[in-house]
Amino acid sequence: METSTSSIVGALGAGSGVDMVKLAGDLAVARFATKVAQLEARSEQLETRISAASTLRNQMTQLASALGSRIRDGDLTPRALVANSSVASASVASGTTPSGAYSLEVTQLAGSQTLVAPPYSSSSDVVGEGTLTLRFGTVSGTGFAADAARDPVTIDVAAGATLSEVAAAINASGSGVTAYVASGSDGARLVYKGADGAANGFTVDATGTSASGGAPSAGNIDYLAWTPAADTGQLRQTAADARILFDTVEITSASNQVRGLPGGLSLSLTGTNTGAPTRIGFSSTTGEISGVMADFVTALNEISSQLAASADPISGELGSDPGARRLKREMAKLAGSVVMPGAAPGEPRTLGDLGLAITRDGTFRLDTDRLSATLESNPDAAAAMFTTGLFGVFGTFDKLARAMGTSGDPGTLGGSVTRYTKQAGKITEQLSDIAEKQEALRAQLTTQFSRSDIRVSNSQSTLSFLQAQIDQWNSGN
Repeated sequence: METSTSSIVGALGAGSGVDMVKLAGDLAVARFATKVAQLEARSEQLETRISAASTLRNQMTQLASALGSRIRDGDLTPRALVANSSVASASVASGTTPSGAYSLEVTQLAGSQTLVAPPYSSSSDVVGEGTLTLRFGTVSGTGFAADAARDPVTIDVAAGATLSEVAAAINASGSGVTAYVASGSDGARLVYKGADGAANGFTVDATGTSASGGAPSAGNIDYLAWTPAADTGQLRQTAADARILFDTVEITSASNQVRGLPGGLSLSLTGTNTGAPTRIGFSSTTGEISGVMADFVTALNEISSQLAASADPISGELGSDPGARRLKREMAKLAGSVVMPGAAPGEPRTLGDLGLAITRDGTFRLDTDRLSATLESNPDAAAAMFTTGLFGVFGTFDKLARAMGTSGDPGTLGGSVTRYTKQAGKITEQLSDIAEKQEALRAQLTTQFSRSDIRVSNSQSTLSFLQAQIDQWNSGN
């Protein structure tokens, strides 16, 4: 009888210690385990492909950027040299390939008009209430030709304003005229300075309640007025344009920065050399081209190595990827790419003319003999291939890098990244949907098992009663 009772109790699970909540969760997980495993494996595969395609795309972009920087700011940047460095310094615009030589004679530097007002006893002296008006134009001798295109600038001077406060008000006016107070042996003087260039001369009108109406003195607002016709020594420097003779052709500039010269040349003038022209020449970059091409070949081989591993049809993450296949084709024909479509007959046109060659296994090498021949026969044309314009080595490779990074083209690395990212996103959505279904199943099973627990508990009470009766019967026997 004991054996029979134990079997009934064991069958009902009484005292088994089963965690019904955990059991429900485990069953819910098991229900979707196969599908989840498949999706997670697919997601991992897509992430690997995204990483591989992104790595190749970034390598292309980084090489293009490094090449551009080397041309703009590195050892391939054309440099202009001024023989007399005390006269000017020179620079060359990015993307240009200047050559030849020019003569430079600086006959006049650009300058600003400088006025020194009559003296006050100190910078804290009151100047008198009124208005100062700055009018702009050209000062010539005692004459002034106003610039009709520029509006006068009015500066209000309040009662009690000091000389220092007037200087501050001029500086805050946005007129282009600056002012400060200079204290010397004869007192404090207000100094006006305009912008460089002959057209930036100016006069100072002064009106108001404190005006003298006659011979002004400190404390009258018109004590600060000035016109060339009434100058008594206040004008210390007249505004002037810079004047140079560039290959004997006179050129003027409102500042000492002269731009727009042939060959993308710009000058920063620092002194004059009237009657003693100096020479402007350009340093050659042909000596650096060999080093750049060697580095370019090394970088291309790094990309080729990564591409070969990623696009391997058996073991590569991108074995069947259209973007990787396209990059393979583009890299294979890179040496023959025409980078200078406008080159004259006999001048270098392709990367192959610069020594870029491809081997049977798809790697690159530098044909130093061919590069040397190009540099010897056409040094200027070879240097012209290294600019940041639409054509040339940089323009060609940058165009390829940009094309491979285009996200809207399914046949590029960028398109592959976009496609795989979308697929990964869908898998994430599917996993999220499964998680919701799994949670719903867990809740359902938990409810069912809880009800079973209640029934088991009731059965256990009945079994306890029966066990007690059986025990009594056994003891009676």
